[in-house]
Amino acid sequence: MVLYQPKDGYCYNSDTHFLYNFVFENLKKFKNVKGELLDIGSGSGILGLLVSREYANLNLNQCEVQNTFQFFSVKNAETNKIKSNLYKGSFLEMDFDKRFDMCISNPPFYHSSVIKSENENIKIARYNDSMPLEDFIAKSSSILKDSGKLFFCYDVKQINEILIYLNKYKLNLEALQFVHPKQSKDATLILVYARKNSKSLSKILKPLFVFDNLDFTKEVNEIYKKSSTHSIKVDIEQFN
Repeated sequence: MVLYQPKDGYCYNSDTHFLYNFVFENLKKFKNVKGELLDIGSGSGILGLLVSREYANLNLNQCEVQNTFQFFSVKNAETNKIKSNLYKGSFLEMDFDKRFDMCISNPPFYHSSVIKSENENIKIARYNDSMPLEDFIAKSSSILKDSGKLFFCYDVKQINEILIYLNKYKLNLEALQFVHPKQSKDATLILVYARKNSKSLSKILKPLFVFDNLDFTKEVNEIYKKSSTHSIKVDIEQFN
């Protein structure tokens, strides 16, 4: 999958690959994955495109607030021959014309107290001022169909708030996975799967370790192989 990205701005990272694999692993038990898929804060489009490539019966929708990434979401969908419907604007303020079977997102999760980048493009993509956790979960719940699925990744230090808000907005925690930089380090990222109005018991998947000494672990190498993406950094002006 060829993915164009801005030369000077936020670029997707390993979190998105791990989340894509987490989605795939949790959807294995479903025989026919279909319906309306929404990629919240689609950025370059990578997450929605990877999931859509895997499940041809999903109709991809993307929502993106930044003009630069609206361009790249559309461009990358066209480049990879995947049909997509783009909602331009803030996810929290968007009046969607349908409800969704699945929402996926790598939302901005750095806490507002963290020192921010001066680059406005990066700032919006990384810090949760633009999309507070509770607002993100509440809005996601409101646009999901009954039994609809929500997949996202977040800063593990905010797990308490995640669990509180999922419960508050009737999203049952189906599965969690912790991501550790290496086996000797604490987890830094959490992968979350929740389902609207479900009563299932929660499942904690085995942790994902990123590095073994200086090299990627076998599991991470397999995830990158499965994703099979090729990134090209460009200036938008090149396409004009």
